[in-house]
Order: sequence, then C-alpha cells, then structure tokens
Amino acid sequence: MADNYQEFTGKMKKTTEVLCIQFDSVRAGRANPAVLDKLRVEYYGTPTPINQIASIATPDPRSLAIQPWDTACLRMIEKAILESDLGINPNNDGKIIRLIFPQLTEDRRKDLIKQIKKYSEEAKVAIRNIRRDAMEDFKEQKKKSEITEDDLKDIEKDMQKITDDYIKEIDNIAAKKEKELMAI
Repeated sequence: MADNYQEFTGKMKKTTEVLCIQFDSVRAGRANPAVLDKLRVEYYGTPTPINQIASIATPDPRSLAIQPWDTACLRMIEKAILESDLGINPNNDGKIIRLIFPQLTEDRRKDLIKQIKKYSEEAKVAIRNIRRDAMEDFKEQKKKSEITEDDLKDIEKDMQKITDDYIKEIDNIAAKKEKELMAI
C-alpha cells in the first residue's frame, strides 16, 4: 500500500511544482526570463520556445534583452510577444528585442493576484482529482478483495490527510507570492 501512496503523493508533489513554475511566469515588477517560457515562435515550421532560439539577458531589474542567434527570427519573436498576454510592447532595434517592464499599478497588482488565485485553485482541483482517482483505485482493490473494509477506511483517512497537507502547502505558496507582489 505504501507504494500506492507514493504514486499519488508523487503526482501531488508534481502538481505543486507545476504551480511554482506557473507562479514564476506571473509577471511582477521585476524582469524575469520565466515570463517568456510559455511563448512559442514559429521557427522553420515548428513552435519553438524563445529560449531555444535566442539568449535572454536581464541587463537591469526592469528589462529583458532577447538576442536571437538567427536575426531572421526577430520579427517572429516580436510577433509572439505582441500576441501574448504579457502586456509589454517589444522594442526591436534590428539585433536585439528589449522588453521594459513598467512599475506595477494597483489595478495590475489586483489582476496578478486574481491570476495567482486562479492558478492555485486549479492546483487544488488537480490535487482533489488525484485523491479521487486514488480512492477509486483503492475501492477497486477492495472489490477484488485485495484489501479489507478497515484498510479502505484507514486509506481514506490517510489520503484525506495527504490531500489536506498539499492544499495547505498550495495556500502557503500562493500567500507567499501575493505578499511578494504587494511588496513590489
């Protein structure tokens, strides 16, 4: 049974890791190359991440410099940034694309906090779905008489505790990110 717990706790841990990656992509007042991770550029017919066709640098805390290895894809990178939900206009000088992050306004902070809450709620739903799948799996084992009714009740309590712990962890991660946004 411990192996089954590991399978489901591993999935829950992966969910929290994905949440942290999503939070890294939330644009705060500082320039963070992670905001470009979701963007794909059509490069020779293949959607390619920007960091695979260009170097990304942070020359100062509020800007990013994107220098593609092939200058022919400057326009494609610029187009991908404009079509994204970043809300930043790229400055293209023919060799480098510069992204300058403006100071956060109160409205933008509220929007980012809503986005954080949305991501954390999606993660909580994913955790609960993992618990539901686990319980279906264990109930199936009980039907096959691989575990007893008492085992099933113990498992249910354990899975609920594990779920509660991961949801609490998600709440803590979200609160930390909100606090970080408010401090900027």
